Amino acid sequence: MPSIPSPDLYEKLGAFYLGREYDLSAGEMCETTVLYDSKDLTTHAVCVGMTGSGKTGLCIGLLEEAALDGVPAIVLDPKGDIANLLLTFPDLKAQDFEPWVDAGEAQRKGMDKSAFADAQAKLWKKGLSDWGQTGERIRTMRNAVDMTIYTPGSNAGVGLTPLASFNAPGEAVINDDEALRDRISSSVSGLLSLIGIDADPVQSPEHILLSTILERAWRAGRGVELSSLIPLVQNPPFDRVGVLDVDSFMPSKDRMKLALKLNNLLASPEFASWLEGEPLDIHRLLYTPEGKPRISILSIAHLSEQERMFFVTLVLSEMVAWMRSQPGTSSLRAMMYMDEVFGYFPPTQNPPSKKPLLTMMKQARAYGVGVVLATQNPVDLDYKGLSNAGTWFLGRLQTERDKKRVLEGLEGAAVSRASGFNKSEMDKTLAGLGKRVFLMHNVHEDAPVVFHTRWVMSYLRGPLTRTQIRTLMESRKKEPAESKPKPISQPASPKIEAEPIKTAPVAAEGVTTSYLPMVGGLSTNEQLRYAPALSVDASLHYVRSSAKLDEWRDVRLLTMLSEDVANDPWNESFLIGIDTDLFDEPDEPGAYDPLPAKASRKTSYKSWSSRAKAMLYREHAKPVHSCKLLKAYSSLGEEEGVFRVRLRDQLREHRDEQIDELRRRYGSKVESLKSRIIKAEQKIEVEKSQYKSSRISAAASFGATILGAVLGRKTISATSVRSAGTAANRASRTVKEKGDIGRAEENLEVLQKQLADLQAEFESELTEVQNGVTVESLEIESTVIAPRKTEMGPCDVRLVWVPVAVDTSGRQRMLIEPTS
Repeated sequence: MPSIPSPDLYEKLGAFYLGREYDLSAGEMCETTVLYDSKDLTTHAVCVGMTGSGKTGLCIGLLEEAALDGVPAIVLDPKGDIANLLLTFPDLKAQDFEPWVDAGEAQRKGMDKSAFADAQAKLWKKGLSDWGQTGERIRTMRNAVDMTIYTPGSNAGVGLTPLASFNAPGEAVINDDEALRDRISSSVSGLLSLIGIDADPVQSPEHILLSTILERAWRAGRGVELSSLIPLVQNPPFDRVGVLDVDSFMPSKDRMKLALKLNNLLASPEFASWLEGEPLDIHRLLYTPEGKPRISILSIAHLSEQERMFFVTLVLSEMVAWMRSQPGTSSLRAMMYMDEVFGYFPPTQNPPSKKPLLTMMKQARAYGVGVVLATQNPVDLDYKGLSNAGTWFLGRLQTERDKKRVLEGLEGAAVSRASGFNKSEMDKTLAGLGKRVFLMHNVHEDAPVVFHTRWVMSYLRGPLTRTQIRTLMESRKKEPAESKPKPISQPASPKIEAEPIKTAPVAAEGVTTSYLPMVGGLSTNEQLRYAPALSVDASLHYVRSSAKLDEWRDVRLLTMLSEDVANDPWNESFLIGIDTDLFDEPDEPGAYDPLPAKASRKTSYKSWSSRAKAMLYREHAKPVHSCKLLKAYSSLGEEEGVFRVRLRDQLREHRDEQIDELRRRYGSKVESLKSRIIKAEQKIEVEKSQYKSSRISAAASFGATILGAVLGRKTISATSVRSAGTAANRASRTVKEKGDIGRAEENLEVLQKQLADLQAEFESELTEVQNGVTVESLEIESTVIAPRKTEMGPCDVRLVWVPVAVDTSGRQRMLIEPTS
């Protein structure tokens, strides 16, 4: 049994502690610790292994290491195993384990639950100790990240609703036609799969119609709620699809069938829970409002296959949109892990989930997002798509067919990256793998390595039930609701009390009157009515030289008018798009609400204009955050938590650059050392043809171990530490032989001193990097900056008529889309 590894060997910045190298021929672990460079994960990873291979433990270990390094992750958990990440007990006491042990397993072992919990606690304590880990490491991990279990369509965990709105993506996606089409196609395919329609994006009228509706709304910067999508299907806000009119393309009766299916989905009692919970916001899944990294476990074991496909597709599509809005980085910014990819990435079929997943495999690296896909079903996977994966973790496989498919995938990955691949040797290695023993094939390493996984800190009790998830998330649900960004949603509809009139009331003399365009259509039981409102345009100028800020923002305020309008009507105002067209005539004829008496007096508008300026100055002041140490400033209105996330990414990228520099610098020194050893060997060969010594070998090995903790198994300036050790062995074999060895001993002593000096110097610089600034220690200053009152412009108020749909029972909904 190897010695217990010291934390000094594996607690390295940017390095994931996976286990120890394993000698297959001897069937035992080696002393060498296996560290995985977190940056390598940006080229993605695939983990394959049959049930019982230890695949879940390896992947949970990866997530634990990411947590310790402050890397957030989104975890798609179709089986419920990964929720075990929350079963971490720093004190390792039996009473902590007892609520979570399997009573059935305890019974099979002839133990009561308490005794079994005590045995499990002792097992975990010993297992961690054997791998050099303690309860303090568990505590450190728990403090490093927030962990939350989300259960879409269920109230067991924290609710998560992807259906409240198909939110418009950011500008990066809107301005990229291909990215926008992919996002629309995936979203529509996922929705149609949920209502039982297997639609071809190119041929299906349902798919094309919904795609056209979404594209028009998203290009205008508007999200589309599911409830508002139904009337838009019945009465599309456009006349033609392609060159055909709407009715020729998709007859009214067919549109009604689609609308009914969507309405049945929305009205289903079983589906009500899908509309509850936090919005599907990738940034909020990755970070808390304060900017702390979060591991979000999206548990979907309770969903049907159709629901899973819909949800996975939307999450992946949102992830693609989010990553495209991020600046590029070479460091690992975030992880996306899927515990069982079988069925979502098949080789010949194209389920809705495949396109966004393939996009991530191809493009996520540029944004620092690492994708990790795991499966116990290696046959039905698109290995052509998986050829983008730079790391393969291969465990014990069930059949020869499984092994054959994996070898084909590895060979394809090697060809795509122009790297070497020995198929017969790999076949032999795979055949010898046992439980918790994996082969890691990493394109960033010189050669594959076989290793035994470390003991995980999380208690692996198996899939969690909904009741157990509810227990874990009980305290999380009681916490105050997280501050949410103001939603892009409909403001309160105006109160309609008086009888409508047929013609538009006349505003005060000199006051401009306009109409807002109608967004969406009317249902069969609704009528169109126009409600009066006030609108004002303003240019807001924010200036603060100390924050390097000089920014203009154009805004348009809208506030509804009622008969009892106050002297200051702007308290309940909301923003609409400054680019929203205002027309002199209505889109369609309709009835009008009466105009309040104050709106007929010119003096009212002058008063309302000055009050609008005061409101804009008061309510539109925005914070700016700064960090003097890093000389960094937030953007105007950026939340402090978001700013801290950017600083965290900046610090991690700087850290990775420092470590890369250490690799380059100390790699060249190792190369120089090797050159000297070779020269010593050439001199000694004159005296002896055969030589052997452990002295210099031990010294070289000692130096190689220290360097290897950070340098890993990577090539260092065309050579390696391991090669240096081999050269040192050859150079020193004559030390204990008879002959002229004085000069050789001198050379060996010099080399030993060089290694010792190299060790001391390396450790010193590495300590400096490790003790560097953390985002938690950074001092953030915040300043609230108001817009300059004198530069807002005239703020002329106009009267605007707002289209409103009113049904037979008097319920109203505004047919516009505000921007905030």
